[in-house]
Amino acid sequence: MKNITVSLDDETYRRARMIAAQRDTSVSALVKRFLVDLASGETEFERLKRLERETRERITDFSASENLPRDQLYDRRL
Repeated sequence: MKNITVSLDDETYRRARMIAAQRDTSVSALVKRFLVDLASGETEFERLKRLERETRERITDFSASENLPRDQLYDRRL
């Protein structure tokens, strides 16, 4: 486990201590929880990759053979 040092202005630290006290925890525990949540979240690339995979899984009823033939596709008489 690694230790880190964070510098805060007095007012931010005071507010963080108040929030920690309200939640019956420490400022260190709040910071740790925040960093764990941050590090365990998806990157934008991972999110988009997951979204693409989920979208492809939902497309089950598509076949290119069902498309109109080229001559019908461009028939302007319709």
